Amino acid sequence: MAAPQIPNLNTLRRGSGRPLGRDRGAPPLNNNEDQAVKDKIVQQTDQDASVSRLSAVEVGYLDDPFAKLFVPGPGQRRFPIINRGTYVRTIAIDNLVDTFLSSTCSFPKKQIISLGAGSDTRFFRLRSKTPPFSPFTYHELDFPSNTVQKISTITRSPVLRSLIPGGIAISEDLASLSSPCYSIIPFDLRTLLTTSASAVSPAISHIDTSLPTLLISECCLIYLTPAHADSTICFFAQRLFPLTTPLALILYEPINPHTPFGQVMVSNLAARGIELQTLKKYGSLEAQRERLRVYGFQEGQRVRTVDELWEGVSEQEKERVAGLEMVDEVEEWRLLAGHYCVGWGWRDGGDGDVWRGWREDGNG
Repeated sequence: MAAPQIPNLNTLRRGSGRPLGRDRGAPPLNNNEDQAVKDKIVQQTDQDASVSRLSAVEVGYLDDPFAKLFVPGPGQRRFPIINRGTYVRTIAIDNLVDTFLSSTCSFPKKQIISLGAGSDTRFFRLRSKTPPFSPFTYHELDFPSNTVQKISTITRSPVLRSLIPGGIAISEDLASLSSPCYSIIPFDLRTLLTTSASAVSPAISHIDTSLPTLLISECCLIYLTPAHADSTICFFAQRLFPLTTPLALILYEPINPHTPFGQVMVSNLAARGIELQTLKKYGSLEAQRERLRVYGFQEGQRVRTVDELWEGVSEQEKERVAGLEMVDEVEEWRLLAGHYCVGWGWRDGGDGDVWRGWREDGNG
């Protein structure tokens, strides 16, 4: 799903304008209709994410030959600070994922579960790496409307299909895809609030609960209520996967809703019908760190702002990125980068080698 848009900083300096709302003469929506409208708005944020990723690729920040396949029509160039934010967020998560997949441990295979994956290209980028990673399986969960679109793109692309070994099977409703190493699962995470491990949906019943597993949520849980967001991770961490299974979670989310910048960000998104539902509860680095601990990731919890992650980029790479396009407003970049964070936490499950790289790289 997409990261929430940067606020208009001119609006921030002048004071916010009147947000747009429903026409006063329109009939009120019932609860089901209202939820369906909200769901559609959230689902459409995936296209925002695809356009932002393609913009960063076309300017030269990122190498992703698959990004264009998921953007219909011409791309749209984002502001330089948006491109830089996309870059920092992507390489930070990529580094954590690569370290996990490269670790040496006693397990023959690893597993990744991407929540609200949308049109994310990470599976295809991982599959195209040279040399290849050791065996892994990759599951993506999202609303059916998003999975249908992604599967349609895959079936039309020989390049994407060639990166899925062992053949693929697609459901009659075109909403799910399965293969020996990759699956796309239409699934509403909110149903996990009242689901026990023994009553798990057939849609996710084939997830191997014995494999070291990494959960990824890039601006997915932020759109759920705190109860639904917490129940989602607790379902995986405390009910589906036994405590003997090494398990970790990577989060990417906005923070600091109470600053002037954060208030305008929330207001601008509300005018589009987008509500960041967990932002109040998990609006600081400390709250995000404690969240990871409560979820059961006891061996380690780390949270960094995008600004801090940018400072950790090598000087040589910073020079390369700075040469791509001019970032005129350093103040605006620092504001934006200070309002988003990447958090990661893990539990060993009896095998400390799985996450050794996270502990030893200086950030984990």
